[in-house]
Amino acid sequence: MFQTITYNGTREENYDLLLKQLHALLEGEEDLIANLSNAASLLNQFLDDVNWVGFYLWKEADNQLVLGPFQGLPACVRIPYGRGVCGTAVKDGETQLIEDVHQFEGHIACDAASQSEVVVPIFKDTKIFGVLDIDSPSKNRFDEVDKEYLEKFTRVLEKHI
Repeated sequence: MFQTITYNGTREENYDLLLKQLHALLEGEEDLIANLSNAASLLNQFLDDVNWVGFYLWKEADNQLVLGPFQGLPACVRIPYGRGVCGTAVKDGETQLIEDVHQFEGHIACDAASQSEVVVPIFKDTKIFGVLDIDSPSKNRFDEVDKEYLEKFTRVLEKHI
């Protein structure tokens, strides 16, 4: 099945290997929950210095995000459109790279240990589907390399939803 891989290359090479692993995990599987669960688990074992990795799924009828598969402590279940980092990513349709969540107006503190966050919107047929949300207990944990490759990660996922 799946083996833990040691990542010994550059950050970019390691992320490229992660993308290959994701492709292999998703290949031939159509179940959304299974795919998102494996994707969250894969990221959780790949990334260091993170305390939460998961997905929120967009519920258009309710105008909010609802908790999906994740790795970490229990989380906020519902996030309204435009609220917090996740809701802002949905509203703007853009990745949110937050160095210090305490400086982000309207931040929703699901885990008091979180200090920085990256949220990548996920689309299906150009419509918002949900977000990938990753928190770290360290400030300034995420950078442009993370942003670029996490966006690539979500593009792979989009082909399987």
